[in-house]
Amino acid sequence: MTDLRTHAAEIADQFSDHLDVSADEVEERLESLVSEYRVPVDEARRSVVNSYLDEAGIERDELAGGAGGNEQTLLNDIDEDEKWVDVRAKVVELWEPRSESVAQVGLLGDDSGRMKFIAFTTSELPELEEGKSYALGNVVTDEYQGNFSVKLNRTTSITELDEEIEVGDDSTSVEGALVDIQSGSGLIKRCPEEGCTRVLQNGRCSEHGSVEGEFDLRIKAVVDDGEEVHEVIFNREMTEELTGIELDEAKQMAMDALDTTIVEEEMRGDLVGFYYRVTGPTLGRYVLANEVERLREPADAEELLIKARSM
Repeated sequence: MTDLRTHAAEIADQFSDHLDVSADEVEERLESLVSEYRVPVDEARRSVVNSYLDEAGIERDELAGGAGGNEQTLLNDIDEDEKWVDVRAKVVELWEPRSESVAQVGLLGDDSGRMKFIAFTTSELPELEEGKSYALGNVVTDEYQGNFSVKLNRTTSITELDEEIEVGDDSTSVEGALVDIQSGSGLIKRCPEEGCTRVLQNGRCSEHGSVEGEFDLRIKAVVDDGEEVHEVIFNREMTEELTGIELDEAKQMAMDALDTTIVEEEMRGDLVGFYYRVTGPTLGRYVLANEVERLREPADAEELLIKARSM
């Protein structure tokens, strides 16, 4: 069976309770996107699924997920989007949700590593507790820019475990000069749609189109340790700690200047050229900063940046 046929059969099976759709029809739509429009297979599948969701008038977590027949999966083995799996994991950390549509968001961990999870308010699931271990049945995988996560939905079963799941140490410590702050840093807007955290570009989400975004802070930094460069992401909490600029202050700065890029430039002037020690988990090519420490006086930032770009 070809990859497209496999995807088509899975999609048709997912919508079997909601639409009269055949695997042949789904495969034809996938083939059109992939062959005629050169859309990557994963993106073509996502587009077709979204169109059927709209046609059926249902939410993604109402799809058939194969409850009871899922594969028990280690977090680090998850490498496919929109796959229904069972996991046994410990709640390593909980974060404050940015949207009322999100009930819980945080990090799960098992002996293979850590992964972000999200649970939606509409799913009405019992809350997970930080530090406790659970068997989670029928969760669905998600992928964005090479980073995988899992979503808990209304069909997810949650069983607290008597045992404690050991969490593998996948944290990385990077020590070096912060040589650049990439575009998309500072005061940004994220898509407000349920489960979507994509950063808006010119007021548009790559998946949901034009939306009224929600403000957030982040820094996408490049740290040079003398041998290689590392891409580091600081979330809102870490950005506020590192810069001393809180979200409300950043919004006021942008309002006064009538320009959101003023926040990024302010951060760039304060941070670039200084040496830092950053520690946190690695997701894809990024180090997610959980701890940061400034080490010593600034170096020649321009010289370091030239060196980093030549690697």
